[in-house]
Amino acid sequence: MKALTAIFLAITIAGIAYVYLKLTKPLPAPDLDHNQYWGKGDESLYKEDTTIKAQEIFYDDVTIKRLRARLNETVDLHAPLEGVNNEYGINANKMVSFVKYWRDDYMTRWPERLAFLNSLPHFLTEIQGLRIHFIHVKPHNPEGKRVVPVLLLHGWPGSVREFYEFIPMLTNPNKESPVAFEVIAPSLPGYGWSEGASKQGFGPAEVAVVLRNLMLRVGHKKFVIQGGDWGSIIGSNIATLFPQNVVAYHSNFCVVRTPLSTIKLLIASLWPTAFIDEKFVPMVFPLGEKLKTMIEETGYFHIQATKPDTIGTALLNNPVGLAAYILEKFVSCFPDHDDDEVIDNIMIYYLTKSFTTSGRLYKESISAVQNTLEQVQTHVPVGCTRFPVDLFQTMDWQLKDKFTNIVHSTWQEKGGHFAAMEVPELLYKDFVAFANKVFR
Repeated sequence: MKALTAIFLAITIAGIAYVYLKLTKPLPAPDLDHNQYWGKGDESLYKEDTTIKAQEIFYDDVTIKRLRARLNETVDLHAPLEGVNNEYGINANKMVSFVKYWRDDYMTRWPERLAFLNSLPHFLTEIQGLRIHFIHVKPHNPEGKRVVPVLLLHGWPGSVREFYEFIPMLTNPNKESPVAFEVIAPSLPGYGWSEGASKQGFGPAEVAVVLRNLMLRVGHKKFVIQGGDWGSIIGSNIATLFPQNVVAYHSNFCVVRTPLSTIKLLIASLWPTAFIDEKFVPMVFPLGEKLKTMIEETGYFHIQATKPDTIGTALLNNPVGLAAYILEKFVSCFPDHDDDEVIDNIMIYYLTKSFTTSGRLYKESISAVQNTLEQVQTHVPVGCTRFPVDLFQTMDWQLKDKFTNIVHSTWQEKGGHFAAMEVPELLYKDFVAFANKVFR
């Protein structure tokens, strides 16, 4: 009997050890084509224009008049349930008020808002068959400071509009900072003024290749990355695939989605203060409450990861519907938003008709390549900061299996998912603190 028990224990221990090693074993980076063509039609008929052209944002009177006409239509919505705020989706009373402001206030100042969007320099170039848009701002009076190129990456349902308050801080650094930044902030392919792929399979890994090639096109073989939301995942991919180019990677939404990270989260839930400071425990635990919030707030993810073109068709040429869908996310993660900022962002999606192509990134992210990248270690210096009003948080104990060189890790006391728009000063301060550790 003792012999059988010993054999059983040995088999059990061996099984646990095998599973553990399987979960923790780093994988080699996938081999991606760095020049794969993603544009329309036959690649053999395509000749890439490698020039970089300055671009002014402009929309003709016919387009704007059509939008005004749609906003002038009666907004006839179902009344919200009594005593309900946004638990069932965007509150209809809030929506009516928002559309009224958009129509009667914002649109009367459209020339002013357009001038604001043009206040930063915009450029276009072609990469792998796609028209890629980016903002490029060089530092002002950088004398005595080290100039560092930074690739600034947004997510969904954001756009480069998120960075309009953040970029001037980076390019006009305070006296205490030894670093000034040259900012390249692209619209992700399929977002805003950047063209979406015409071929299947264009996921976050493939986007990473295009944006690395953009940095080479601009003239930077070495650069830093800062990103949130999709910008975090794409930035992580660039750092993982191209460590020869990425000096360091900083994110306000550090993510690791592996079985091991989930196991560690469950273990940490038994004794949270052993892994994070007590005052930040409510940002991660209790797990049941966080899971409930995740389920409530990520229905859009399932829609866009399965049938993005259907919701895209429903919202095309439908400014009120588009605004409701996007505003709901800002209300959830950025409750103190400024309406002008949010409408600027909605206008970019509406006028460029980019909602469908932006949503496709979710479907293309469900891929073997992306799953593999989750278990490919990243060795460049990494900095992570977390803001409390966000979908979820990841602890260093989870992150270190993926990011082997975390040199900066912070937890903020205010701010949310759209940190660059909501609390740009805090994000700037954290990013500079990270850069000072990397470049000291």
